[in-house]
Amino acid sequence: MSKEITLTERQKSILAYISESEGVGNKDIREFLRNSGEDVERVTVVRDLDALLSAGLIRKLGAGRGVSYQTTAKIPALSYIDPDSYFTLGPDERTVRYPSFNFSIFGMLRDIFDEEERKKYEDLNRKYLEKYHAASPVSLRKEFERLTIELSWKSSRIEGNTYSLIDTEILIKEKKEASGHKKEEAIMILNHKSAFDFILSKPERFREISIADIEAIHSLLVKDLGVETGLRKGLVGIAGTAYRPLDNVHQIREAMEKTSEVINKEPFPVAKALLAAMLIAYIQPFEDGNKRTSRLLANAILLAHGYCPLSFRSIDEAEYKKAVVLFYEQNNLRYFMELFLEQFRFSVENAFGGGE
Repeated sequence: MSKEITLTERQKSILAYISESEGVGNKDIREFLRNSGEDVERVTVVRDLDALLSAGLIRKLGAGRGVSYQTTAKIPALSYIDPDSYFTLGPDERTVRYPSFNFSIFGMLRDIFDEEERKKYEDLNRKYLEKYHAASPVSLRKEFERLTIELSWKSSRIEGNTYSLIDTEILIKEKKEASGHKKEEAIMILNHKSAFDFILSKPERFREISIADIEAIHSLLVKDLGVETGLRKGLVGIAGTAYRPLDNVHQIREAMEKTSEVINKEPFPVAKALLAAMLIAYIQPFEDGNKRTSRLLANAILLAHGYCPLSFRSIDEAEYKKAVVLFYEQNNLRYFMELFLEQFRFSVENAFGGGE
């Protein structure tokens, strides 16, 4: 589902009803609407269903009086939630389905890509590999220098860092800090470079991941920032959401072990990276630097399997944060998945100077 598709409030209600049912017909939907206080004609429901069919959000089954409708979402975690509508309410006003960590999430995130989707992104990555293998050693060096700068800038910016892309480039290339910025901002950016250099030096290490691998990335990202390394032993709060992560180090370790197991069992590299990017942010295993770690880990997994890494250069920071909160509160992966895959496409198209 593309975020640009606009649904009416009634269409959103119909979609939610269909998503929660095995298969419903026009009559069922009209009854549902009546019970919700909205009595509409059959033709109105047909128009709403046509709009949902055109948007690819539902499918029609059967014919004639036996027609029924069901969601196109392969799994509940990929059902449609409109981000704009969801965030019209504040964190204490929203209906949060999962206010605390849900250990069932690991079973809910299987088969997030079907065969057709896997082929689509495999074909897209082949374009990246063609560029990669055709590049000279100088071009390769420049490409990964560019990627390091853009990733360090955007990943830091998502966390509130105010450095510009140009200032980030000067900092990384010339070790010259920008005036008017806190020292910690420069440290954060340079730590990203160190973590990415570490990944690039040993990409094969991340073909299978472990807690130790994740901790190694985290340690580099938070160096000299006054953040404890290792799995946290206390509470952590997250601004802008009512979701509260685990507060017990033993449960955190259990969740991290399960995350490593799920990622290692997943055969498709893009799915591996997507799960890493979301689950580390969801668990919040560290005192700070969790989302930074999740983005670098996702890239480590992509590189380990010969896939195009992501700079996240074009992602909107506010939309990224909304997508993460949707997963925290509803265990809904759809919007985050859309943003992640758009960044993958963007990165392939812009690799080695493409699209500029």
